[in-house]
Amino acid sequence: MIHSWKRDHFKIGFLIILMRKKKKMSSGRRWKGDISRHDKLNGVLTTRINDVVEKLLKALEDALRSSPEIAEDTSVYTGITGISLLYLHLYEVYRRRILERAEELIHQSLKKLRGRKSTFLLGDGGQLAIAAVVYDKLGQKKKSREYVTRLKSMKESILEDIPNELMNGRTGYLYALMFIRSYLGVEEMSDDIPDETAALVLELGRKFSAKKGISSPLMYEWHSKLYLGACHGLSGILTLLLQCPLKSVQTHTKDLIQPSVDYVQSLQFPSGNYPSSIGNDVDRLVHWCHGAPGIIHMLILAYKEFKEEKYLDSARRCSDVIWKYGLLKKGYGLCHGPAGNAYAFLALYQATDDHKQLYRACKFAEWCLDFGTHGCSVPSRPHSLFEGSAGTIYFLVDLLRPSKAKFPCLYI
Repeated sequence: MIHSWKRDHFKIGFLIILMRKKKKMSSGRRWKGDISRHDKLNGVLTTRINDVVEKLLKALEDALRSSPEIAEDTSVYTGITGISLLYLHLYEVYRRRILERAEELIHQSLKKLRGRKSTFLLGDGGQLAIAAVVYDKLGQKKKSREYVTRLKSMKESILEDIPNELMNGRTGYLYALMFIRSYLGVEEMSDDIPDETAALVLELGRKFSAKKGISSPLMYEWHSKLYLGACHGLSGILTLLLQCPLKSVQTHTKDLIQPSVDYVQSLQFPSGNYPSSIGNDVDRLVHWCHGAPGIIHMLILAYKEFKEEKYLDSARRCSDVIWKYGLLKKGYGLCHGPAGNAYAFLALYQATDDHKQLYRACKFAEWCLDFGTHGCSVPSRPHSLFEGSAGTIYFLVDLLRPSKAKFPCLYI
């Protein structure tokens, strides 16, 4: 199916125009944005993306009004906090007065804080971090600092019997802390708590690897499996650590982090894909959560950090297998859908300036623009950020500024 796209009437020169000077777009329709970057999509594709985004947002808002039970899930991953993050993202891209909608949703979510998990994707950490940023942007600094303080107060959670992975574990709490830092600065989130959290993640990974006798200096377990993917496994943890300018991380870049990256890299299948866990030789899952679409982000960050071409070579092989098999029919979302898989192409495009990668991202976007016409299964949370249409919208909007696009909740 993908190979037939090469015969499609959309050619690379039609889809992508490389702009060497800034040119402001007309404001036009409600959702049009000013993409004043050196690279820029063709106006036809830009217009179509804006039209579909507006249509999908209307459907999303209709669902929120007609199905109040959607708000029962307050997580970033599948709940209304993730939709609040989408509106924060829309504000960042379009600079329209839609921040108030992000505030409405996060306010609704905060009423149901459970005081349990501190992680970003599935716990209070995500609600508190997003609330802090939204209220800061609204100029409500006192309220913003209140939520930063509450997030910091959850630091004891890292000492509990919890996993280390991104979705449910210590790395998820570290991401929440670094999310605050990336938006609000070091003055609001100094090094102490993030440093303590990262140091514990490294120490526990080192001890567990030694216990299991694994050649990787770091290894982690989730549900009795040694996962490798971005959501539950080693690559997701390494992806975040590679971005952290913390002393506890920087002192172990060479002895723990790079050799662990090398270990993951060495497990690449001949196809270019990766196993979901150690000991699983089935080359089947091409998802962000399991497989090449998630691991590619670790490889690209490793290339940027260590300047070794081998990581980029592996990343290109990831791109090729995603291009071949990555049009999934589990919906159009981020975790296991074409929107999430397309971020792999954008990340590689940013690292290499290879317009073939941007072309691939545009073709996956084209699939998403025909939302609902491919006989895809409907996810259990059809309007959510990681399973549903909110994630599709997030990706399509990100594609309007391809040099800045980042997979949500993975980059800081």
